[in-house]
Amino acid sequence: MAALSAFPFKRQRMQATSMMVRNGRWFSCFVLSVALLAAGCTGKNVPAKDPGADIDEVAATLIAQPLLHSTSIGVVYRGQEFIRHRGDMEAGKPGPPTDATLYEIGSLSKTLAGTLMAKAVLERKVSLDDDVRRYLPGDYPNLQYQGAPIRIRHLLSHTGGLPNMLPEQANTVLEDFTDQRTPRELNAIYARYGKADFFRDLHAVGIGQAPGKDYAYSSTGTELVAHVLETVYKSDYESLLRGFFRDSAAMADLKIRLGDADVPRLAVGYHSDNAVPTTPMPQLPWGASGNVKATVPEMMKYLKFQLAGGPVVTESHRALVKFDSEFSIGYFWNIISGDRQKGTYYAHHGGVPRSQCYIYIVPKYDLGIFVITNQSGDHTARAMETAIDTLVERIAAREDAGGQGQSR
Repeated sequence: MAALSAFPFKRQRMQATSMMVRNGRWFSCFVLSVALLAAGCTGKNVPAKDPGADIDEVAATLIAQPLLHSTSIGVVYRGQEFIRHRGDMEAGKPGPPTDATLYEIGSLSKTLAGTLMAKAVLERKVSLDDDVRRYLPGDYPNLQYQGAPIRIRHLLSHTGGLPNMLPEQANTVLEDFTDQRTPRELNAIYARYGKADFFRDLHAVGIGQAPGKDYAYSSTGTELVAHVLETVYKSDYESLLRGFFRDSAAMADLKIRLGDADVPRLAVGYHSDNAVPTTPMPQLPWGASGNVKATVPEMMKYLKFQLAGGPVVTESHRALVKFDSEFSIGYFWNIISGDRQKGTYYAHHGGVPRSQCYIYIVPKYDLGIFVITNQSGDHTARAMETAIDTLVERIAAREDAGGQGQSR
């Protein structure tokens, strides 16, 4: 629940990914369909006068999809920056999102946690091969399989065999994500669920096979990463998060928990086909797996930080598990290789019951894309992925034509 990536239908797509990429069809597997939006199937591959015009067109097409009220798109392309806000946050009420709007970015939060862990590894605070029990309070003989323990690298690559969510009751609720009762039931589960409850439930987890072999998406593992970081740095996770990205990427407006002054800035959002706005996602024990909030300008800084490289980013992009020649996982990043148009790129999906988003880092074009909507349903991810694919096609056509356009 910490992100739509943790919901069952998304989890099944991800688990199937490594099989499908062998046939060169990762994209179609990931979105369950090869259907294209109108903007992407009209053959309009001739570059517009500048990339901003392409983004305008893609944004307009995206919010024309059923149930999508609004979108914000941020693009960094060879040093040029573009932000577009389109549509109305609330149906029937004029009011587009703005640069000040705080969005719930769901499981994109995981890539931030992965970056912090990459820093810890480079600083030798943590080893990727450490047994996670080294950092846990108390004894956890259950966190191993026939003597093979869950290691830090397994948490980062979703190969530890841990459940998607703790408590396990949340996974049952998420089996029918689109049910209109889902947000309310999740809120009830997490209303008073803290770190002590998490560690209590962790004692009951069973590991059914040797860690490190199979993909099983786990927000539980990301929450454990946050605990490990708190342990080695002797500071709370949100302070670590905000301090590092403020100093390294000038991101001064990242938040996990909101103060009273920030609440009015939080984006309104809709769950599935419910016409009534739903509540924000509940707070998880650490929040590393899906509670980060950010504005689009902050995410632009994150795109630039990722594209600039540097030791920490380079480490976070390093493949920790290679499922086949085309699909790997780094420090929570999905790494896709062999795509003719995109080259090797890094991607992650995020979502909560009232928003979904994507981030793509495409080094081939010095390109970063962040797309977010304030609606979360079965078809939202597909619409956003198609929008991103259309943008990349336009960028590729621009480069083939030998022009990069001018920012505006």
